[in-house]
Amino acid sequence: MAEVSNKRVILKRYVTGFPSEEDMELVPATARLAVPPGSAAVVVKNLYLSCDPYLRSRMSGNDEPSHVPDFVQGEVLTTLGVSKVVESGHQDYKPGDLVWGLTGCEEYTLITDLQSHFKINHPELPLSYYTGVLGMPGLTAYVGFFDVAKAKKGDYVFVSAASGAVGQLVGQLAKISGCYVVGSAGSDEKVNLLKTKFGFDDAFNYKKEQDLDATLKRCFPEGIDIYFENVGGAMLDAVLLNMRMHGRVSVCGMISQYNLEQREGVRNLFCIITKRIRMEGFIVRDHYGSYRKFEEEMAGYLKEGKITYVEDVAEGIESFPAALIGLFYGRNIGKQLVAVARE
Repeated sequence: MAEVSNKRVILKRYVTGFPSEEDMELVPATARLAVPPGSAAVVVKNLYLSCDPYLRSRMSGNDEPSHVPDFVQGEVLTTLGVSKVVESGHQDYKPGDLVWGLTGCEEYTLITDLQSHFKINHPELPLSYYTGVLGMPGLTAYVGFFDVAKAKKGDYVFVSAASGAVGQLVGQLAKISGCYVVGSAGSDEKVNLLKTKFGFDDAFNYKKEQDLDATLKRCFPEGIDIYFENVGGAMLDAVLLNMRMHGRVSVCGMISQYNLEQREGVRNLFCIITKRIRMEGFIVRDHYGSYRKFEEEMAGYLKEGKITYVEDVAEGIESFPAALIGLFYGRNIGKQLVAVARE
């Protein structure tokens, strides 16, 4: 029964306002590469860990229950990751299998519940893609655009946080579907990426725009059919004024609100009535039944060169706190992930 070093990232304290690296701590530990006798668990070696904005909501110690449970102070953080099975008591998994799903922010994890894990069917593609384009963010973009927003050819589509893990894919799926798509991002570098690499028809740096309503009118003189919402706040308020009749708002996230002690209100909700707008929030795990269909379609797009994906890779488990915090300051270019072990 081998015992190995197992560095892990724990939640040091609950967070109020913007999180910092000091709210987390890298601690030494050990892991036994064995599953409990008679257990259907697996031990995995974590290869890549995903940094996602929703993790912030788990760091607060909320009084009200949310759709995901809070982290526990002093215990290891969990996130989605790509892992290799090293020991298994489960009949469907054997050592050497590559999987993605919920795992610990550590080098090795004992996983007892495999209901939301998926074997990797396309190891010929970069394994890191299963934290992004072929994993949860990719499925989020896919179901949010097609199933929730009911996209169709010719739609005018606006995507906020458009250079991130989800947004860059929504824009490319929109172009494949024959839509006109505009994105917003927080730097000129990201705006250039949207237009030159991801094929957006137009894009703007929201930090340089004094009047978001006027900006959207400039980009969408005929209005917006679909808004893929990642931001909330002032952007959502401006978008509602510019939606077309029977427009659809697919609400994926609201990153501008995650670190506020008092969340901002939205003033233009009356537009939902006058313009008959349908606004729907969604949680991607409710759509895991669509994953295999999505995986094959997206793998095809990647191999055909119809979809491209940009990753921001931090090296080593010790880089996880800084990589996660960077999301809330716009430091990442593309999908943020951490490479724990490359094999």
